[in-house]
Amino acid sequence: MPKKHKTRQIIENIEIIDVAAEGKAIAHVNNKVLFVPFVVPGDIVDVIVIKKNKNYFEGKVVKIVKPSELRIDPFCSHFGLCGGCKWQNLPYEKQLFYKQKQVTDQFERIGKIKIEKVLPIISSQNITNYRNKLEFTFSNKRWLFDGESELPNPTDYWGAGFHIPGRFDKVFQVEKCYLQAEPSNEIRKDVYEFCIQNQIPFFDLKLHTGYIRNLIIRNTIDGQVMVIICLFNENSQWQEKLLSHISEKFPNLKSIYYAINPKLNDSLDGITPVLYKGESYLVEKLNGLKFKISPKSFFQTNSIQAGVLYNKVLEFAGLTGTETVYDLYSGTGTIGLFLAKNAKKVAGIEFIKDAVLDACKNAELNGIKNAIFFAGDIKNILNDAFILQNGKPDVVIIDPPRSGIYKDVIKTILKIKPQKIVYVSCNPATQARDIELLNN
Repeated sequence: MPKKHKTRQIIENIEIIDVAAEGKAIAHVNNKVLFVPFVVPGDIVDVIVIKKNKNYFEGKVVKIVKPSELRIDPFCSHFGLCGGCKWQNLPYEKQLFYKQKQVTDQFERIGKIKIEKVLPIISSQNITNYRNKLEFTFSNKRWLFDGESELPNPTDYWGAGFHIPGRFDKVFQVEKCYLQAEPSNEIRKDVYEFCIQNQIPFFDLKLHTGYIRNLIIRNTIDGQVMVIICLFNENSQWQEKLLSHISEKFPNLKSIYYAINPKLNDSLDGITPVLYKGESYLVEKLNGLKFKISPKSFFQTNSIQAGVLYNKVLEFAGLTGTETVYDLYSGTGTIGLFLAKNAKKVAGIEFIKDAVLDACKNAELNGIKNAIFFAGDIKNILNDAFILQNGKPDVVIIDPPRSGIYKDVIKTILKIKPQKIVYVSCNPATQARDIELLNN
């Protein structure tokens, strides 16, 4: 029976029955869906309701009444707090099962598409240390545990790690993260300790004061490492002290950058990182191609799986060397350049100008002369004049952001009538919606 807990409702003995998107699982309560994070199918739990909507609830577990037979112990001591990982308590093969089920469910429910046969998910070679980019936030108000309300030193409240889910102003102090290979943890710990020892103030996320804001670490499969230190303002004394220390402590770093970010948010949009020492970019190598990685370059966060994905796109495209290919939402040109060796011509369109510049540099780096990239809004660029200039496409590759494809772009694609469309997506819900429109 439901009972009151202060002003919030607690629902007892609820069985988790399925997995949803974004790390949440599903239960049903009074004909409504209840979304709960950090639980697995088969768990019997007591849940406190933290948000009510017309059609669904959101809650968090206050007690695991009976753990599921599927549940395993997470390998990270931070699991459930830092927000970096969602499914460490579920075996990887079960994660794949439920993710595949989620995709087919969304295609049937949203896209009205009944899929008779689904190819199995291609699993990742690594389930730890697979990310090529991590961003740590430095805050003077870290997340405090019970009993930590009154600490002796002001720096005891400082932390470096990830934002607590739902709390932009609180940062969880990370001791060890399994998402990125070393020296990622070593660099974060060293910068954290050095700043405390030298009284270099951490950023206040509410008052917008302090100095060090973020630490971004990028790496490649072969171990090249780039560090970007994000600072709130110009302070030549602190800046030189910190950067020279990092350079001396980690002499094998390929690149060290700093960026001055006086904005209210952590985004580096509109901000140009400055090279302090080393090379201006990393070079990632995939299937015989080289890709320049600069501080703000977009690249798939799992480099090994990126190569697997691009080869699968190449397979689905079925190119013979005579085709014209349009690469829509082309980013830094990775997919288009993968396909160029098997195509007559590749024409890519991308909204972000810096990404297009990276794509052109990557084409030059690899000696690819049959790929060209355009910067601008696809709605405006993909028109009759563009098609006349670049040729009618035989194959269209689509790799949009999470929001999916503009309806106007879908109309243009249908008008073009390419022989084949390969749609890469990071959001099966919007992909299902778009494919329904393409089918119609």
